[in-house]
This record gives sequence, structure tokens and C-alpha cells, in this order.
Amino acid sequence: MAQDHGERRVVTPGFHERVYEVVRRVPEGRVTTYGDVASALGSPRVARHVGWALAACRADDVPWHRVINAKGRVSHRGDVGRGSLQQTLLEAEGISFDDTGRLDLRALRWQHDPDADLGN
Repeated sequence: MAQDHGERRVVTPGFHERVYEVVRRVPEGRVTTYGDVASALGSPRVARHVGWALAACRADDVPWHRVINAKGRVSHRGDVGRGSLQQTLLEAEGISFDDTGRLDLRALRWQHDPDADLGN
């Protein structure tokens, strides 16, 4: 039996669309993390679910490539081609990576405005 821990459950029907709604707000030339998106939805512990939602995304208007890991890197797990595409798309927006594949997360990070309405 799952425990409540005082947090409302966020991985519910419609979760993927809520992820996409947050990601659509990330401006060109900026990035956010899986954890930031999860936090915007009410629980930083569902970052992995955010990744799964983005991997399943087929909507052209969701800039999935602007979501990276907390280390400032593209996550290449499972699909190296998609990771390479993600880096290429970010570079096309003017984002540069260092020799280790890391970007300046401190300078480029966009965080969701907690007062913004997510339609919940």
C-alpha cells in the first residue's frame, strides 16, 4: 500500500499533458530540468516520470529538448540519437556546451512561476 507522506498525488490521468503545459512555457534559448518540471507540478520526486512523459511526447508544439538533467547535461539514456538531436536543437537556439557536454545551467535555467495557472 502506498503511503501519502502529506503530498498530493501528481502522477494521475492527465499527467503527461500537465508536463507538456509546463514545458511549453520554457522560452527559446533557455532550459529547465526534469526536477524543475516535477516541482512545478507539485512533487520534485516525480522527475523520472517527467522524463517518461517527454519521451512519449509526439506533439510538435512541446519543446521537449529544453528539458535537461540537473547536472546541466542532455540525458542520453536509452536513445543516443534522441540525445544528439536534443543537443543539436539546443545549439540551434544559441546554447553552447563545454567539452564535457555540460551547459551553463546557472545562466540558462528557466524556472516555472509558481503563481502561473497550470489549469489544475
